[in-house]
Amino acid sequence: SSGSCTFDEQYSNCGYSMALGTTGFAWEQINTWEKPSMDPAVPTGSFMMVNSSGRASGQKAHLLLPMLKENDTHCIDFHYYVSSKDRSSPGSLNIYVKVNGGPQGNPVWNVSGIITEGWVKAELAISTFWPNYYQVIYEAVSMKGYPGYIAVDEVRVLAHPCRKAPHFLRLQNVEVNVGQNATFQCIAGGKWSQHDKLWLQQWNGKDTALMVTRVVNHRRFSATVSVADTSQRSTSKYRCVIRSDGGSGVSNYAELIVKEPPTPIAPPELLAVGATYLWIKPNANSIIGDGPIILKEVEYRTTSGNWVETHIVDSPTYKLWHLDPDVEYEIRVLLTRPGEGGTGPPGPPLTTRTKCA
Repeated sequence: SSGSCTFDEQYSNCGYSMALGTTGFAWEQINTWEKPSMDPAVPTGSFMMVNSSGRASGQKAHLLLPMLKENDTHCIDFHYYVSSKDRSSPGSLNIYVKVNGGPQGNPVWNVSGIITEGWVKAELAISTFWPNYYQVIYEAVSMKGYPGYIAVDEVRVLAHPCRKAPHFLRLQNVEVNVGQNATFQCIAGGKWSQHDKLWLQQWNGKDTALMVTRVVNHRRFSATVSVADTSQRSTSKYRCVIRSDGGSGVSNYAELIVKEPPTPIAPPELLAVGATYLWIKPNANSIIGDGPIILKEVEYRTTSGNWVETHIVDSPTYKLWHLDPDVEYEIRVLLTRPGEGGTGPPGPPLTTRTKCA
């Protein structure tokens, strides 16, 4: 299926490509049946490999899979091999999952500082579905020029769930008002182990470690995380990632939408004045901040006093009764949108005086 490759034929026939670094450090396709290697550290077969010998630390080589547009639960599995001549690790292998052509972000899976005894199988359970698409990127990073090899083989896109890597259920969007706590709930299907590492990954690559808060049953567990910064109106994207013994699970990206509670731009409009009443129109059509408006209130006080009274307004105009004659009042409008902390600051004041009795 699309995205799978055994590397028996040219890697580009599988839709794979390479991003060549400036240093010339790159993946190469090896076939030891056609061209045997004299080096015992090189495995046999046909596969993609980097040779880290003599490379400065931190050089990177990228192998890119084709874009994947999957409709249903699926699993990507592959084999990797890390070897060296002197048992020192030649570098690290990282995997990135880039969604809808967005940023590469941080790795969702990696191995570093190890030597494998032969080929090791790993799985990726990626819960990104059509109409969204994603791309898997293998990155080999050299370490101190140690002589050694990092290889990848037998990449398969399978139409069934992974055997070991947990699959995330859909991560839901979260909307909060400025300054309120935003909480994402990462729910995964699969077995939970104490060694699993779980984190929340931001679209731009920032990672926040998570603790599993609840094991629902032997096939499901969940973690809840609060996102710290909701100090200003914004939209950002987050996803859940888990690294288990068998591989990694990656959720869809969900949006954190931070809304600003509304405030009227203009003061209320004065319609009529009496000795003991003021008749006003809240004038709340133009706002700063976000709607929808679910509650309008009028807040008023005498300009000389320090008490404030608030009344709910449920009609286009509002009459303030039982006022004192010949007194100056200050009237403001308060607006509220859905959610905790949805009431914005009071709008600009209408200052007006009741008539003499």
